[in-house]
Amino acid sequence: MNHAATPSPLTDAGYSAADIAERWSALQREEPKLRIRDAADRLGVTEVQLLATRCGNGVTRLAADWGELIQNLEPLGEAMALTRNAVAVNERVGRYRNVEIFRAHTHMGQVLDDGIDLRLFLGKWKSGFAVVEQTPRGERVSLQFFDARGNAVHKAFFREEGLRPAFDALVARYVAVHQLPVEAVEPPDPPVAEIPDEDIDVAGFRAGWRALQDTHDFMALTRRFKVSRTQALRLADPEFARRVDVGAYRAALEAAAASGERIMVFVGNPGCIQIHGGRIENVKILGDWLNVLDEGFNLHVFEPGLAQAWVVRKPTVRGIVTGVEFFDAAGESVSILHAKRDDSGTPPKFWEDICHGLQ
Repeated sequence: MNHAATPSPLTDAGYSAADIAERWSALQREEPKLRIRDAADRLGVTEVQLLATRCGNGVTRLAADWGELIQNLEPLGEAMALTRNAVAVNERVGRYRNVEIFRAHTHMGQVLDDGIDLRLFLGKWKSGFAVVEQTPRGERVSLQFFDARGNAVHKAFFREEGLRPAFDALVARYVAVHQLPVEAVEPPDPPVAEIPDEDIDVAGFRAGWRALQDTHDFMALTRRFKVSRTQALRLADPEFARRVDVGAYRAALEAAAASGERIMVFVGNPGCIQIHGGRIENVKILGDWLNVLDEGFNLHVFEPGLAQAWVVRKPTVRGIVTGVEFFDAAGESVSILHAKRDDSGTPPKFWEDICHGLQ
């Protein structure tokens, strides 16, 4: 898979919607199995710009309060939820149940089904589409959401037979007035330069880390000391952060599968974080891709895209929480692995042993 940088906006690329649609059709004739994300990379546009060319032809542009829309998905039944970034893809089967939208916090929300477990940052969601397509297995319907830069933040593929009337009713409720085949996108943000290490109050930062009461307090700590996440790990007390080889992702998954114990796999982007919590069984290496191919859960990680890996320990009121964090070459978070704790909150020994053994 081509993992090129986010392409320029449509106006800069110089292609009309008709041009893009024609070039996409030609590419599909040459490579009928090519995925839309890879086709967009080939054509020098974003995925949302490619999808928009089919408005009126199996694709319907939506206009909605995205949080409200997510709250109305449960009647559509079982779905495969997909959240990805440039390196990792998390696919989980479940239902959009127990949806909470925290409007006092810049349109944040969550889905807390046993299968679909999401953290939503809806301020990053710009556009949404309903998609009906024909596949070798029959008709497939989905809802797909994108950010202002044209990147997919979340997709929901609905699986139950007989759902089409409910799906069509939902689409009719949120259909946009204008079904334009063009989507304007913003250029990616320029990289933010880190503050030099020598300008950081490292002693104060380390004291703040040691005083953490909850893992969720970590982001506030990094903001207070104005450090990036990878800089924070680099400056941490060695007791709390240890860099390991990126092969730790494969090693941790294989060890977790062998243990039969439950873990948590986080994959996200600025608009959505998707979490698998449970056992994993079928770890497969297919070319450059590290995969988990289990019933109800698939994970795909492009191993050459992993640039940093850290074993990270954070104090909480319930004890030390240990995770393994992975980043791409730009320092963006790819995925985080944790153990799934039981109700007692006691750190699981199997996971501490796995993390201790990562090199």
